[in-house]
Amino acid sequence: MAQAVADISVVICAYTEARWQELLAAVDSVQRQALPPREIVVVIDHNPALLARSRAQFGPEGVVVVENRQAQGLSGARNSGIAAARGEIIAFVDEDAVAAPDWLERLSAAYADPAVLGVGGLIEPLWLAGRPAWLPEEFQWVVGCSYRGLPESTAPVRNLIGCNMSFRREVFEAVGGFRDGIGRIGTRPLGCEETELCIRVQQRWTEGVLLYEPGARVLHRVPASRGRIAYFMSRCYAEGLSKALVARFVGSRDGLASERSYTLRTLPRGIWRGVGDALRRDLGGLARAAMIVAGLAWTVAGYVVGRVQLWRFKPDHAGKALTGREQVYSETAP
Repeated sequence: MAQAVADISVVICAYTEARWQELLAAVDSVQRQALPPREIVVVIDHNPALLARSRAQFGPEGVVVVENRQAQGLSGARNSGIAAARGEIIAFVDEDAVAAPDWLERLSAAYADPAVLGVGGLIEPLWLAGRPAWLPEEFQWVVGCSYRGLPESTAPVRNLIGCNMSFRREVFEAVGGFRDGIGRIGTRPLGCEETELCIRVQQRWTEGVLLYEPGARVLHRVPASRGRIAYFMSRCYAEGLSKALVARFVGSRDGLASERSYTLRTLPRGIWRGVGDALRRDLGGLARAAMIVAGLAWTVAGYVVGRVQLWRFKPDHAGKALTGREQVYSETAP
C-alpha cells in the first residue's frame, strides 16, 4: 500500500554556506516525516554559489531548489517559496532547525477544522554552547524559540513564529505574502514579518483561527554567538524597531495587543520568579530578573526610536526609514 502523503509544501529558506550542514539536516528531517510532504522547496536568498551547490545536492533527491527572485531578505525568500509551492498548505521551517518525525502529521491534523487558517508549533532551543544562566525563558524569542507566556496546550494565538509555522494557500492568495522591508536580511537581527502577516490575516478573517499546537515540534540550533548579552540587547532593540513598523502597517491596537498582555502579566511574573529562584540559592535568578527589566527597557527604546523615525514617512517607504539604525545594531548578530 502506498504511503499517505500530506498536501503540504515545506519551504526552507537559506542564505549562507556557513549553515550548509544545518540545511542538510533540516531537509533530511522533513524527508523523514511520518506523514511525508507533497514537496520540499529550498529557497536560496541571493547567493549564486549556494544555489548551485544546493541544486547539485538536492536535485537527485527530488527537492525543488529555487532562487529568491524578490528583494533580498527572509520575506522575499519566503514569498519566492510560496510562488513555487503547489501544496494546499504551505509550511515553513528554518534551515538551522530540525523537525520532529510527527511534525507535519500534527500540523495537518489541525486543518480538519475549516476555521483554522494557520498552525504553528513548539520551537525548542538546542544550545550549542550551553544555555546562559542569565537568559530568562520569557525572552527565548530573542533566539527564535518558543518562550514562557505562550500556551502550554493547543490554543488560538495572535501570531505564529517563523521557524515553525504553516498556512492555507488561500491565505496568501487573499492577503498577499510577507511584507518587504520587515524581517531579516542576512544577519540583520530584525523580525516580525510573520507577525505582520498574521495580523493582516486575522483582520481579513475575523472569525478565522491561527492555532498554536505545541505537539508539532522543531528543534532550533542556537549558536554561542546568540548566547551573549550583546546579541540579546541588539535583538531586543531590533524587536522594538520591528514592532514600530508592524504598528505603522496594521495599527497599534492590533499590532501591540499581545505585547500588552506579555508586558503586564508575563514579565512581572518572570521577575518575581527570578527573585524567588535567587532566594532558593539560584544566583542566576537575580540575573534573569535583571535581564527581563533590561530587555523590556531596550525593546521599548527601540520602539520609541522607530516610531519617531517613521512618522515622517509614507507607509510604502516605512521599511527603509530605519536602515541606518538597523545597520548599527546588526554588528553582533551571528
